Amino acid sequence: MADCESAGVEAPIPANASCETFYELGLMHASGRDGAADLVSAHQWFNIAAMKGHADAARMRREIAAEMTDTEIGQAQRAARDWLRSQPVVEPKVEVPQYRAAA
Repeated sequence: MADCESAGVEAPIPANASCETFYELGLMHASGRDGAADLVSAHQWFNIAAMKGHADAARMRREIAAEMTDTEIGQAQRAARDWLRSQPVVEPKVEVPQYRAAA
């Protein structure tokens, strides 16, 4: 789990959260639901949601990018990349059958 306080989120968000979770974070920041709108953070979370396969997130990312400067878009892309890099890599657990040798 990672702490997302820097993005204005109080609770830790696990990297394996659903793409819908990241999309909702983008909507929260884009709309200013919990304060002033923050397009950089919105772009960051939409970017992560889009990377995880959320089609509407890609569309929303494009829409808010049209209202952002190149510098802001770069900040958002770096924030998304940094957040993803900060997440521990969780290897899928593979069950290996245990065989006993014949006596």
